[in-house]
Amino acid sequence: MTDTSVQSIAIIGAGAAGLMAADHLSELAHDQEQDWQITLYDAMPSPARKILMAGKSGLNLTHAQPIDDFVAAYGPYADWMGPMIREFGPREVRSWSYAMGQSTFEGSSGRVFPDSMKASPLLRSHFKHLETRGVTMMTRHRWTGWTDDKALLFETPNGQQTIKADAVLLALGGPSWPRLGTDGSFLSVLAEKGIASTPYRPANCGFEVDWSEDFVAQWAGEPVKSVRLHFGAHSIEGDFVITRYGIEGSAVYGLCAPLRDALETDQNVDLLVDLRSHHDLAEVERRLSQPRGKQSFANHIRKRIHLKGVQAALLKECTERSVMNDMGQLAQAVKALPIRLTRPRPLDEAISTAGGVCLSELDDALMVKREPGLFIAGEMLDWEAPTGGYLLTGCFSQGYRAALGIGRYLNQL
Repeated sequence: MTDTSVQSIAIIGAGAAGLMAADHLSELAHDQEQDWQITLYDAMPSPARKILMAGKSGLNLTHAQPIDDFVAAYGPYADWMGPMIREFGPREVRSWSYAMGQSTFEGSSGRVFPDSMKASPLLRSHFKHLETRGVTMMTRHRWTGWTDDKALLFETPNGQQTIKADAVLLALGGPSWPRLGTDGSFLSVLAEKGIASTPYRPANCGFEVDWSEDFVAQWAGEPVKSVRLHFGAHSIEGDFVITRYGIEGSAVYGLCAPLRDALETDQNVDLLVDLRSHHDLAEVERRLSQPRGKQSFANHIRKRIHLKGVQAALLKECTERSVMNDMGQLAQAVKALPIRLTRPRPLDEAISTAGGVCLSELDDALMVKREPGLFIAGEMLDWEAPTGGYLLTGCFSQGYRAALGIGRYLNQL
């Protein structure tokens, strides 16, 4: 590089992708003896609020499954995510956490957490690490676009400011949890530059069901455990929770994408619940067909197939009365109980989002093809991931990839 002047890098959005990009860029600057001025900008009074929120019940950093299975979890985005995950994936995320003073452990499901379980110790260490590397953090700086001469525009407590940068990474996140800093309005700003996007949609969200008032009054908040959910060619084993509006929980989130997509074209969609996945249909029917005697119906299904509590109530709620007297039909209901979904919950309640800037707008380095020097990473792009550490690891890996791209871009100037 012939020009030895200071080069400036603006990373807008101090979430997972932005923080990892800053981390690796500062490492590259140190290793390559580059004079880069790296600044992180965030709209909120403090950074990484979504990570802190996600860590309230235990920060699920990544997953310990084999790498091929991990990549496959991204479904239709596996081909796009695969190279980035293999470059910076679960192993590297755990190594990074360890370098920040937080060892990790695997939960019984294979999910990986920092030993403290919380996000705050890990983030505090990372902020300090970035500071020692010369990275500047600017909070209360909300990006609003560009000036005519391509300077960045920010709304700040001191009024509007303009900032010039040699390379820019947008890592603004998706519009779920908008109170934490992002509402997705940046898509209109990008559209003015001809950068295509698709509307944001909820991901990893609950769904609405028209429960009866009696059912909701007694069972809202109760978990339905150890069941298998089916929808079309998709199935998942796990738990979900009855809510006043419908259902939510990890098993439901695992099928969110196909359920949401189906509801965009159909008014109602039936999610099938196997209440006794450890028995096949013939075995359930055999047990139910044993003499009932003078037992109540509730006692009969409790003794014969160990169905009780919220699961028994769910069976009654979602089954026609006539089915209860036909053991063949009842067995089928136990194995494939239809819960009719009417709509996904609103975007601002979702754990994450689908939609955003079209992946076709970017090259392999996550640089916008029509805007050299502008990079985009993280949840503001049009991809999605299930819960289980895939979203966070995916954002980390994209931040890492963008950092590599920024480094190469600056070295070519």
